[in-house]
Amino acid sequence: MAELANCSRCGSVFLKGVRDICPDCYKEEEEAFQTVHDFLIKQKNRQANMLQIVEDTGVEESFITKFIKEKRLLISQFPNLAYSCERCGNDITSGKICASCQAELTKELQDYEEIEDRLQSMKDKEKVSSNTYYFIGKDRKN
Repeated sequence: MAELANCSRCGSVFLKGVRDICPDCYKEEEEAFQTVHDFLIKQKNRQANMLQIVEDTGVEESFITKFIKEKRLLISQFPNLAYSCERCGNDITSGKICASCQAELTKELQDYEEIEDRLQSMKDKEKVSSNTYYFIGKDRKN
């Protein structure tokens, strides 16, 4: 069942079905895709990079990136086509972050977990030693 929604791009109200953008924005997106596709299908343009495509077609980089992520433009057919890592800005061809950022985040997470484990073991040791009570009787002299 369709429901009323605001377009995520232009904010206009439309009946939401499959897409989260209105029909006008969808049409604009499809025209942009066709422009980029027509540009890249030419043999001389297959080696174009993102900047060249944006300059020659006038299509926004965000659209081209979206087409790559949706696998509408295949990196295997256009080898110089890449988009920016969301963390460091290096060029990547898949995912959201590059391999070096993934490795760095994994290392940071492992370090954090190691610190947490050490803190937990220290708390456990402290808890054990704090629960030990000593009693010195009155009849016992030092």
